[in-house]
Amino acid sequence: MREIITQEQQVYQGRIVKLALLDVQLPNGEPGKREIIRHPGAVAIVALDEAGNVLLVRQYRIAADKILQEIPAGTLKLGEDPFVCAERELQEETGFKPGKLERIGGIYPAPGYTTEFIHLFLATDLTPSPLPLDDDEFIEVDRMPLAQAVALVDAGDICDAKSVAGLLRVARRS
Repeated sequence: MREIITQEQQVYQGRIVKLALLDVQLPNGEPGKREIIRHPGAVAIVALDEAGNVLLVRQYRIAADKILQEIPAGTLKLGEDPFVCAERELQEETGFKPGKLERIGGIYPAPGYTTEFIHLFLATDLTPSPLPLDDDEFIEVDRMPLAQAVALVDAGDICDAKSVAGLLRVARRS
């Protein structure tokens, strides 16, 4: 069932992603075309405080044209360890450093057109330790019981893939 890439043309390189046009040989031997967004990968963190509250961030997402409530997340730098990235992103976006950071799997949010893989983490034993936000980030932090966040997922109010996957994985463990 594998497809074989016979030719690749990079048509765009941005700050984070690259767009490639691929010629492929399909499993039946016929030629095909694919468009792939190459992405360096990311991390997303379900951060739980000592009372079992989850830290969420609210920010405007231009592709969705709305303010979304999400778990903290960020893009990996080239060659960066996902644990290092997760700790940094949590500090930047929420102002808390995890005493314990546990990998809880990962997801491909859109494998039909992007290589992006998001490493999911559970962060606990949080202590205040803020880092400055990136210059282009405008974020507000919310704190609520994990059960309330899961109810927002069920209601469709939390609807981005990484947040849905992370929150449900952590809730299922509880």
